[in-house]
Amino acid sequence: MSSKIYVGNLPYSVTDSTLESNFSEFGRVSSAKVMMDRETGRSKGFGFVEMASAEVAQAAISALHGMSVDGRSIVVNLARPREEGGGAGGYKAGGYSASTRSDVGYGTGGFGGGRY
Repeated sequence: MSSKIYVGNLPYSVTDSTLESNFSEFGRVSSAKVMMDRETGRSKGFGFVEMASAEVAQAAISALHGMSVDGRSIVVNLARPREEGGGAGGYKAGGYSASTRSDVGYGTGGFGGGRY
């Protein structure tokens, strides 16, 4: 079973291939991806590496966490699964719902919820 690793605080000069070559010292790398900003095309400073096994991934994490790369101390740990849920805009799988706050809206002291 493969293990996905989060690599953070990367210098902007790091590419997919350099990330892959650094982790390949510890075992087979299934994929290596530096996350890029869509608008600028520049690195976001973090990426993900998928390795063949959990043992190999743990060895890479132990060896590389805190290592200095171009003067930056990189963060290396197991990637957490993505959280389900809506992004910006308040839309969720169950549909759009009004605010759950009781102090906002009509019937709480006049227009806009304020007191007169």
